[in-house]
Amino acid sequence: MAHSTEKVHGNGQRKGSDSSEKTLCQSPTLGSVLDQSPTAVDDRELDWPSGWRPYTALFGCFLLMFTSWGTVNYFGTFASYYTESLFRGDDLMLTNLIGSTQCFVVLFFSFVTGRLLDANYSRQLIFAGFVIITIGMFMLSICNGNGGLNQGNYGLTWFTQGLVVGLGMACFFVSSSQIIATWFHKRKGFAIGVVASGASIAGLVMPMMLRFLIESQGFNQAVRYVAIVISVASFTAVLLSRPNPTHTFRTPETWMSKRTWVDTSAFRDPAFCLFTASICALFLGFYCVFFSLEEWAATTGVAHKGTPPPGDKISLETYWLLSIMNGCSTFGRLSSAYLCDKFGALKVHMTVTVVSSLLCLLLWTLSRSLAPTLVFAILFGAFSGSVIGLPPASMAAILGPEPDRQARLGQWTGMMYTAAAPFALVGPVIAGHLVTEYNSYLGVQIWSGMCLLLSAMFMGLAVFFTHRKKTSSVSDEKA
Repeated sequence: MAHSTEKVHGNGQRKGSDSSEKTLCQSPTLGSVLDQSPTAVDDRELDWPSGWRPYTALFGCFLLMFTSWGTVNYFGTFASYYTESLFRGDDLMLTNLIGSTQCFVVLFFSFVTGRLLDANYSRQLIFAGFVIITIGMFMLSICNGNGGLNQGNYGLTWFTQGLVVGLGMACFFVSSSQIIATWFHKRKGFAIGVVASGASIAGLVMPMMLRFLIESQGFNQAVRYVAIVISVASFTAVLLSRPNPTHTFRTPETWMSKRTWVDTSAFRDPAFCLFTASICALFLGFYCVFFSLEEWAATTGVAHKGTPPPGDKISLETYWLLSIMNGCSTFGRLSSAYLCDKFGALKVHMTVTVVSSLLCLLLWTLSRSLAPTLVFAILFGAFSGSVIGLPPASMAAILGPEPDRQARLGQWTGMMYTAAAPFALVGPVIAGHLVTEYNSYLGVQIWSGMCLLLSAMFMGLAVFFTHRKKTSSVSDEKA
């Protein structure tokens, strides 16, 4: 492995011969305080960091994930209403395109946000995201007439919810995991898991709130209430989400250099390349389940929308399935994050991805009634929460514990998500067209399962190369 030409100094600053980067901007006052107190250094050796700031940052990052990827998690409720009312009769592919555009924008700009985070611009990023996502949600509430049957304006809905809201979410997504990673060292996997649970909590609470408000207040008013929740949560995150000032940041001498945005050394790391390929395959099929679950349940008669069918004693509204799935993913994110600190993030990530693929291929395809559907929602929610929440922790494991390499975590994670962006865009669109073309959800079930299985195979190869790199490094140290 090539050695970096940069040197990390004890005061948290970075200097080196690489002309594309310069010393981290830290104030002399802060530096002098750090020189006098060993607390920041000692915290790296503790299981849990001391003081109150790491834990307020943890809550702030939780809110960032709540308002960013959590919005993707409950898009299925929006999609269900669009299909039944706002855009009735349109190809399901077009409805899914709104949600997949959100995913694409969030992931595509991850390489930008990741590099800005490495240069300590998190505060500016989060404030920009707060402004953009608030404007986008309120615009959505006024662009579809009265929000009734076939009154939707598809172009404006795609622009406001898919593009504008997606841009705001992009400022939050990578920030949430990378900021908290600067505070927690030995418990990094668990801390990232707590942050990732913000998305599942949003997916649990917001579908119930959204469907209730649509039925009682109408679509436009329901979106306004959702916008208020998102704006309050994101503004709170602006106040609380601050990175550890002792973290090593990398500020470039020029932002116009290609090397500033793309770390070419990552492409020489086989584990990075294979893991990035696994995330691409993952996004190709993962959110097809969340976008399609409510309509699948309504179409097959497993659950209903609105008033239950006459004579049906045991029934469930479709949005409950999405809420249950997202609620159970909270347990998966937290438990898998705890296991990561014991067994390694990559190994845990590969295992839960294999199980998720089997649940799609076997249990979902065989579900014909409410009972097995609930079992699928519970189990897939638990395991899929781990699948989608662990990529930052797995990337941290690939980089290794060295502070010099961990300083690139934001950039490497951003590059990984950017590579996966086109797959997140086309995956749900393909799934939606499969439903319209064949009038069946079997194709979606098989598509999602096979994509997850392919992702697990690439993760297995990434585990192999990461283990070989560690073994080689230990051998070199002994020599």
